[in-house]
Amino acid sequence: MTEVAVILSGCGYLDGAEIRESVLALLYLDERETNVTVFAPDINQHHVINHLTQQEVYETRNVLVESARIARSSIQDLAQLRADDFDALIIPGGYGVAKNLSDLASNGKNATLLPDFANAMIRFHAQQKPIGAICITPAVLSLALKNSGAQLTIGDDESTAAVITEVGCTHVNAGSAEVVWDEKNRIASCSAYMREDRISEIAKGIKAVIDHVIDLAKSKK
Repeated sequence: MTEVAVILSGCGYLDGAEIRESVLALLYLDERETNVTVFAPDINQHHVINHLTQQEVYETRNVLVESARIARSSIQDLAQLRADDFDALIIPGGYGVAKNLSDLASNGKNATLLPDFANAMIRFHAQQKPIGAICITPAVLSLALKNSGAQLTIGDDESTAAVITEVGCTHVNAGSAEVVWDEKNRIASCSAYMREDRISEIAKGIKAVIDHVIDLAKSKK
């Protein structure tokens, strides 16, 4: 069976993993009969946002504990992730990727990445194992793969696309239902909620990412 690692960054699009993107990715992975292991870092969130008011709440939450809500408690510490044990990597988006797994939200192209997160992306890429990057994730992935020329999409947001190009990768504008497949680097990406669209259109893009990644992973087994 194809072994897939999924990295989450909390629970809730404003301060963690985007829930719809995460659930859709897990659904499509299940439909492809893969064995999924979910990971998240055992660290405190950058901050906590009330998703009703969209205002900061002054409390502390843990990324691993919050991610366990989506994973239904079946989750491991990101520090335990070893690329050798898996055939592919999937990373849903949400601001947690840009706030908890990195500081992209505040530092743009000069952002630093959580070491365990950076190492996971670098090692999967080095082993030529396919990576699926959803929503804001391609921008963070470009920071890990600087000057690789990797072709990625975050949709059509100019400021975020600029981060990708300024670190030596290539941004490709794409609609919600589209996937950008970089055959050389074995990366599939889609915009998801980087574009405001119907969930049905966003689901098409995520499904295309999963299908590209799993098709390649299965062909290599």
